[in-house]
Amino acid sequence: MEKEIYIPSFDGTRLFLKVNIPATPQAIIVIVHGLCEHLGRYAYLTQKLTDRNFGVYRFDHRGHGKSEGTPIFYHDFHEMIDDVHAVVALAKKEHPTLPVFLIGHSMGGLAVTTFGIKYPNAVKGIVASGAVTRFNRAFPIPPNQPADSYFPNELANAISSDPAVVEAYKNDPLVAKQVSFGLFYCLFAAVDWNKQHSSKFVDAVLLLHGCHDELASEKDSREFFGDISSKDKTLKIYAFLFHEIFNEPSKDEVIGDVISWLEKRV
Repeated sequence: MEKEIYIPSFDGTRLFLKVNIPATPQAIIVIVHGLCEHLGRYAYLTQKLTDRNFGVYRFDHRGHGKSEGTPIFYHDFHEMIDDVHAVVALAKKEHPTLPVFLIGHSMGGLAVTTFGIKYPNAVKGIVASGAVTRFNRAFPIPPNQPADSYFPNELANAISSDPAVVEAYKNDPLVAKQVSFGLFYCLFAAVDWNKQHSSKFVDAVLLLHGCHDELASEKDSREFFGDISSKDKTLKIYAFLFHEIFNEPSKDEVIGDVISWLEKRV
C-alpha cells in the first residue's frame, strides 16, 4: 500500500513523502535522495525493499520535487540534516516497535552520514551510496557568488552508464535544471563539518561507491570509513560502476548487497 502525505519539518516547511508499508514489515527504511532529484527516482529500490518486507518512507528534500522551500537552496546545511530527523521521527512514531534504517545517495549520503554524527544511535543503521563526504573530486564552483543566483545542472551524463537512465533524468520534469550557489556553499560547509566530526560517528554503516564515479570520488567513502569510530562498518567499492549504483545495469546485485546487510541487522 502506498500513501502520499505532507509533513511539517522542524521549521514548518512542508515535506512531500511517499510511504510504502508491506503487510508484515520487519523494519522501516528512510530513503534520502540526492541533489536536484526527487523521491520518484527510488521507486525500483522501494519495490525491492518492500518485496522483502521492509517498510519505506521516501521524501523530497526541501526545494526539491514536490516539497516546499526555495528551489534547490539551503540557508544552512543543518536544514538538510534536520529534515531527515523529522522523517525519522515520524517513522519511529508510526512504527515504535520496528528498527529504522537510513539509505542516502550522493547529497543524501552526505545527509545521512552527517545525521549520524549529529544524532548518534538515532537509527539502527545507515547505508550511504556515492556519498559526498569529502571533496576528493573538486566541484568547480566560483566563490563569492550571490547565494540566490543559479547555474545549470550538468550532472546528467555522469550519473549512470545506462543511456536510458541518463535520458530519463534529462527528461524528468521533477529533476531540477538549475542549482543555487547557496546550496553548494552549504554543501561545502557540511562536508567540512562532517570531516571535522567524523570520529563521533558510531552507527552501524554500509558505505557503497562506484569505482568510476565521476561526481563523487570513491576516495570520499574510503576516507570517511577510516575516520569514523563505528565498530560495525563495511565498505564496498564496485568496479566499473558510475555514480548512481542503484541505477546501473547491475543494480540488482547492489540492492541485494544492501538487503543482505539490512536483514543481518534486523
